[in-house]
Amino acid sequence: MLKDEVRTQTYMRSIITNRHLFQGKTVLDIGCGTGILCMFAAKAGAKKVIGVECAEIYHKAKEIVAANGFADVITLVKGKVEEIELPVSSVDIIISEWMGYFLLYESMLDTVLYARDKWLAKGGAIFPDKATILISAIEDQEYRQSKIDYWKNVWSFDMSVVRELALMEPLVDTCDPNQLISDADKVLEIDIYKVTKEELDFKQPFQLKVSRDDFLHAFVVYFSVQFSRSHKSIGFSTGPLDKYTHWKQTVFYLDREIPVCRGDTITGTLSCARNTKNPRDLDIELTSKRESKRHGKSEQGRKYRLR
Repeated sequence: MLKDEVRTQTYMRSIITNRHLFQGKTVLDIGCGTGILCMFAAKAGAKKVIGVECAEIYHKAKEIVAANGFADVITLVKGKVEEIELPVSSVDIIISEWMGYFLLYESMLDTVLYARDKWLAKGGAIFPDKATILISAIEDQEYRQSKIDYWKNVWSFDMSVVRELALMEPLVDTCDPNQLISDADKVLEIDIYKVTKEELDFKQPFQLKVSRDDFLHAFVVYFSVQFSRSHKSIGFSTGPLDKYTHWKQTVFYLDREIPVCRGDTITGTLSCARNTKNPRDLDIELTSKRESKRHGKSEQGRKYRLR
């Protein structure tokens, strides 16, 4: 992820260009990994930086911090945020790269909210502090034929049961901008200063306007984040029209293709709930309805699982 230029450069800019926010402050980095964000914070003038990491990379992070001359400013703590004690009673700033695929898959946002409620001082800052999930419609005949409809007839045998599995698992990949056949709509907006853990399970409507005559094969979901406490707002998006990130996009294929015309309206709902057995996995449901003067109405819905 260090090689993800969009991700790392945006975090660096949000910290380094806001020295007035970090100067003399105590900073908590949740899931610090190699310690790169800790070192940005120290470089920006933080008085004390605490990085928390439960994976074995913690040991290498300590060496990296020392090798770069920040051992007197940065303290690393090994363990889960929910189980550790910090060497301070409160922090001024929380930084974390918590986002996962679909924003919330395997994300650490629950952990960030726990730390916010336990340690963030009144008036403190969170980097990033805003996140938005967006949705668009796409055509993808090539993938659908080769990876999904292929299972209807495999060397004259019906293997449709595998097709069902292929449909159930969303595809994490990049979409060509030319595949987009609609505008985008915001499905969920998250204010990390205010959101609760329970609100991360959601059911939200969306409405899209079709931009050309084509076939609807899938919906693509992606996210954006903002560092709004910056002197000048900084952020990035992971959409098909944006520069590549390791989060790519998440694609949900429909049971059947739907013909659409320019100007048609597609409405629907996107529901997401954490899996009861593993809360880092997601159970998702997407329903949609096309309203077309030429083709009339068409509705369908499907449940998906992000594992």
